[in-house]
Amino acid sequence: MWQPIFMISGYFVSILGLTMLIPAAIDIYYNSFYWSPFLTSAIISLFIGLSLYLGNHLKIEKISIRQGYLLTCFSWFALSVLASFPFILCETTSSWADAFFEAVSGITTTGATIFTDIDNLPKSILMWRSLLNGLGGVGIVIFAVALLPLLGIGGMEIFQRESSDLNEKLMPKINYIAKRIIVIYVLLLALTFVGLIFSGMGKFDALNHALAAVSTGGFSTKTASVGYFDNLKAEIVLILGMVAGSLPLTWYLTIFKPQFKNSFRSAQVPFFLKTLVFYILFTTVWLSYTNPNYNFFQALRVSAFNVVSITTDCGFVSTDYMLWGAFTQTIFLIFALTGGCSGSTAGSVKSFRWQVIIAFLKKSIINLTEPSRIMPVKIKNLTVDNKIIYSVFVFVSFFALSITFLTVLIAITGIDLATAFSAAIGCITNAGPGVGNIIGPAGSYAPLSDFAKYVCSFGMLLGRLEVMTVLIIFTKNFWKK
Repeated sequence: MWQPIFMISGYFVSILGLTMLIPAAIDIYYNSFYWSPFLTSAIISLFIGLSLYLGNHLKIEKISIRQGYLLTCFSWFALSVLASFPFILCETTSSWADAFFEAVSGITTTGATIFTDIDNLPKSILMWRSLLNGLGGVGIVIFAVALLPLLGIGGMEIFQRESSDLNEKLMPKINYIAKRIIVIYVLLLALTFVGLIFSGMGKFDALNHALAAVSTGGFSTKTASVGYFDNLKAEIVLILGMVAGSLPLTWYLTIFKPQFKNSFRSAQVPFFLKTLVFYILFTTVWLSYTNPNYNFFQALRVSAFNVVSITTDCGFVSTDYMLWGAFTQTIFLIFALTGGCSGSTAGSVKSFRWQVIIAFLKKSIINLTEPSRIMPVKIKNLTVDNKIIYSVFVFVSFFALSITFLTVLIAITGIDLATAFSAAIGCITNAGPGVGNIIGPAGSYAPLSDFAKYVCSFGMLLGRLEVMTVLIIFTKNFWKK
């Protein structure tokens, strides 16, 4: 049972090892001395990866559902552990907990950080953080499109019939989908990078921010994040990059295919965009009305960027929205729980699940006044199967329980309840920054205890892997033969 899991994980680890050579090359180019730790980390990762791959090599035609769960959890955990090596070896973190937290945050595209002085970090470390965002972004899309529908996580099976390849063999399916997703992903990265260059941002900063925007990862090269640049053109480009990454990457391939225009995957796109516009306008009006420091257009600028960032679970900030008042902090937590589309780099609950919930609640309200009326749950003109509805509500229930559990674990370390709650939401939704003076947009997760950082790291993986993918392996039933 474990042989294909070790083999595929070894392949992923080998890719991670090769990626470590990029920051090493950057340090050599800038005559820095941090290339050695990256080279050491690359050698360790390549040795482990190739050993797992070659030692367990076989032709895989099909992977069982149980193997799918194990492959997902084992590979993401292994990648997180090895991705933390450069932070330790470069001595940029003071503990293993800090290094692991930063690595998990990068690869899950969360954007939370333990660094308090990002401006003075080595360029290789800055690039490594952004590369983790980039790898995690494309990795989670392939995982969400190719594997999650087969596992039936939280209604994801709703997209099985919309795939262009319904082959029961998992490996050919992943291979088919991955090639197309990577092409779209690289194209979006290139467009964002070029746009940032034309906006006046330097090449190094532009590359880092393009990787973080399209992956909705949110790692910046500056402590003040995007606010450091105070560049309206760059903010517009980054907004477009974040939104582009929050749409289903497979949707770009099907825009001009008539058979996919009337599908669940396409139906969630206008819903997400309308929700985003509503959030921006609502925040703009509120901010311009309650804060004398902002006129309407100033409020629109800061609202648009920060609302898009938090709703797409990116984590960029252009200003400290903690200064906007308690109400704004509350609605930002709601925005983080919205998320992007399925099959995108964004995290959280995701738009299609909210569509299912809203459609079901609408049906339930109508049935209260017309109990004899028989009506299906529909999204636009598409009927949602009862099995999908059940799966979505189970997912949301476990999602909410996980937030509660994480909040309690963080709070027992001495953190106040509001900060613990926002940390739990920021991590499990992969949004990154929370609210409060400690982990807000102007703070970091550095003051948290090592135990709290491990809890947050678990929360980031839990949210990135759709909660039940992780929780199911802790059940007794899962290990019964």
